[in-house]
Amino acid sequence: MKSPSSRPAGRRSRLSRALSSRRRHPLAAIAVLVAVLFTCGGAYAALAPSASVSTDAASSTQIDDGKKLFAVGCASCHGLGGEGIVKEDGTVLGPSLIGVGAAAVDFQVGTGRMPMAAPNAQAERKPVAYNDEQIAALSAYVASLAPGPDVPDEEDVDPSAGDVARGGELFRANCAQCHNTTGQGGALSMGQYAPSLTGVSPKHIYEAMITGPQAMPVFNDETIPAQDKQDIIAFLKSVEEEPNPGGLGIGRAGPVAEGLWAWLIGIGVLIGMATWIVTRSSKS
Repeated sequence: MKSPSSRPAGRRSRLSRALSSRRRHPLAAIAVLVAVLFTCGGAYAALAPSASVSTDAASSTQIDDGKKLFAVGCASCHGLGGEGIVKEDGTVLGPSLIGVGAAAVDFQVGTGRMPMAAPNAQAERKPVAYNDEQIAALSAYVASLAPGPDVPDEEDVDPSAGDVARGGELFRANCAQCHNTTGQGGALSMGQYAPSLTGVSPKHIYEAMITGPQAMPVFNDETIPAQDKQDIIAFLKSVEEEPNPGGLGIGRAGPVAEGLWAWLIGIGVLIGMATWIVTRSSKS
C-alpha cells in the first residue's frame, strides 16, 4: 500500500507525462501560435489609439450624396471607387483617394484646386465649384473608403490660441525653404511651386500640413504637434496683418527689401544723371 505522501507525487508525474505528450502533438505549435496572435490582436485593439475617421459623424445620406457628386465630378480621373486611374503608358490620370481622408478632400475642393479642368504639373487655386454642404458630402464619401486625416475642429485652427513668436521659429525651420520666410511662396522644380499663404484660411493651412498636397511633405502630429501647427497659423495670420509702410509689400520681407529697392533705384538715377552730364559735356 502506497503512503499518502507518494500519491501527490504520482499524480504530478502522470500530469507532467500528459502535458509532455501534448507538447509533442503536431498541432501544439499551431495552437500556441493562434493563441499568441489572438492575445496580441486583442491587446492592440484595446491599447492602440483610434484613427481619426470622419465617417463617425457622417450620416449614410451624406455619404450617398457625396458618392453621387463624386461619380459626376471626380470619377473620370479618380475612378468610381476612388481607386485612381492609370493609363496604359503609365501616366497617372488621377491618384488613388483611398485613405487620404476627409481633410484632403476639404482642402483640395475647398480651395478650388479640384476638380481640375485638365491634368497639369500642379493644381492651381481657383474659384470653388461646390458649396459647403457638397464639399462636406464629398469629404464624407472619400473618408468612408478608408481611415484618414479628418477635418480639424475650429478650436484647433484658432490663431488667437497660438504663440506667434514660436510659430515664426517653427515656420522658418520647416516651411520657409519653399514658402519664403513670410509665406509668400516660391518656385520649385518640374513646373511646380509653393503657393502664397496670404489669404488662406486657417483650416486649409492646417489641412495642408496634415495631408501634404502637391509637392508638400506631410507634417503629421508626430512631426509637428497640433499646438505647433496652431502656432504656425498664428504667425502667418500676424504677418498678413502687418502694414506696408512703403506702400508695396515687396515680398513682405520688411525694410531690408524696401531699402534695397530704393538703393537700386537711387543708383540707377545717379548713373543716368552722370551719363547725361557726360554726354552734354562732350557735345559742348
